[in-house]
Amino acid sequence: MSARFTHRNLPRLLLQAREAVMAHTRPSLREHGLSDQQWRVLRVLGEHGTVETGRIAREAFILGPSLSGVLARMERDGLVQRERDPQDQRRTVVEATARGKALVQALSDGIEAHYAWMEKSLGRQNLRQLYELLDRLIELEQPG
Repeated sequence: MSARFTHRNLPRLLLQAREAVMAHTRPSLREHGLSDQQWRVLRVLGEHGTVETGRIAREAFILGPSLSGVLARMERDGLVQRERDPQDQRRTVVEATARGKALVQALSDGIEAHYAWMEKSLGRQNLRQLYELLDRLIELEQPG
């Protein structure tokens, strides 16, 4: 049976775009001994400081059980520290250590240079439009 599709495979295109962008970042991550997931955690912490684990899971797109393992390895490697939330002892908050913050700073320069190259190659308006369209698509597909 051969299905007839009118539209291109958007999920596949989005994955291909992600992989194309990450192909520039992964070598630097590997040089610093980081996985993609560990980098996503550090990026969230670099943007927001001390963060509750649920928010990290949502923003880094890592399921809770997987996040626990990622954070345990990062804590073992001296990249993050975890503690109980002072306002709510049922929750755990995470903060990058000095070593984790230094990695974020070291990696952010190369990543920002790659974004500047994309902006120059695509054009500032096109890149801004891409961001806006992706934000709209994400909002459109949200349940409820």
